[in-house]
Amino acid sequence: MTETFDFVEVKVPAKPEYVGVVRLSISGIANRMGFSYDDIEDLKVSISEAITNGVKHAYNETGEGEITIGFGVYEDRLEVMVADHGGSFDLNKVKEDIGPYKEDDSIEELREGGFGLFLIDALMDKVEINNKYGVIVLMTKYLHENEVGLNGDQISTTQ
Repeated sequence: MTETFDFVEVKVPAKPEYVGVVRLSISGIANRMGFSYDDIEDLKVSISEAITNGVKHAYNETGEGEITIGFGVYEDRLEVMVADHGGSFDLNKVKEDIGPYKEDDSIEELREGGFGLFLIDALMDKVEINNKYGVIVLMTKYLHENEVGLNGDQISTTQ
């Protein structure tokens, strides 16, 4: 059985002033899905890092171009794709070509600042990279049911 999901795609000019627009988009989608405040903040930081890296590295020569952001809205998770080549996503093709981000990946090969990817990796549940045609970062955040414990205490007791 094929898993159903909604797909939302946003294209913005590769300019820093549009990072806030995308942060609002992810915040709205994640809030509608029922993510906690902390998870929404993690998503906003992660998408900001991914877009900022795309703006800095993909278009620093010309100052032109687009960043394409795709949101795969599933029942149990949000998948966020950020591509610095501006083209539309063929989601199945992206998923065929993508692989996990590993700390020993060449930073030059990824054309990323390095620290941004470490931060994204720390905040998200899964991070994958495709650098065949520009850089595509696929970030996954799972919606954890019952995150709020008794009396609204969000401290997890699992070790």
